[in-house]
Amino acid sequence: MIKYVEGDILKSKAKAIAHGVAPNDDFKQGLALSLRKQWPSLYKDFRHFCHTKNPKEGDVWAWKGVGGPIIFNLMTQDAPKTRDSHPGKASLTNINHSMKNLVKELKEEGVDSLAITKVATGVGGMDWKDVKPLLEEHLKGLDMEIYIYETYKENVSAEE
Repeated sequence: MIKYVEGDILKSKAKAIAHGVAPNDDFKQGLALSLRKQWPSLYKDFRHFCHTKNPKEGDVWAWKGVGGPIIFNLMTQDAPKTRDSHPGKASLTNINHSMKNLVKELKEEGVDSLAITKVATGVGGMDWKDVKPLLEEHLKGLDMEIYIYETYKENVSAEE
């Protein structure tokens, strides 16, 4: 079941959180920055993963912290061109591949609830009206609670 909510995804009670990033992302803005502040080891582990596995656009990397939710990092944006450059924008192709990989991972992990942002619509530069149907298409058949955080309200718990 998909439910659209408003609030702060960091306050979610869901077993997993999904958000969009780029391969080799620096987690310096948006939700990624908030996640980096809340779980510093997430960013450290992500950097290690990127250096050892060289992920591509469309990949998904899951991080499991102690006592917290599983964080699914969806590679929706293009990778930075150089080590010192900024990540590129997101694309529907990258989102589509990431969502296919996310669904596979959710099933493998046995996740029963997911909180997900309006993936790729902030730093990624995509329009929500283009992304929303793609998320719905991939998530609608899952037998779990899915909370799409459509409106951000800092420090507010959503009605999940």
